[in-house]
Amino acid sequence: MKKFIESYTVEELAEAVKLHPYTIRRLCREGKIPCFKFGGQWRFDIGEIEEWRRNQNKSQLAPNR
Repeated sequence: MKKFIESYTVEELAEAVKLHPYTIRRLCREGKIPCFKFGGQWRFDIGEIEEWRRNQNKSQLAPNR
């Protein structure tokens, strides 16, 4: 039996990361956040988003050269 992907909707992710849903959609269109479309709606794999957030935090903490 195949596992289902646990995912966020735009609204759920926007609330979790404290951004406006329009900002989340823009990031999707620009390819700056891991996402996929399902039934015409943007969805976000929970595991990929957690990894993306960790990587974002690391890049923000790294010294600018």
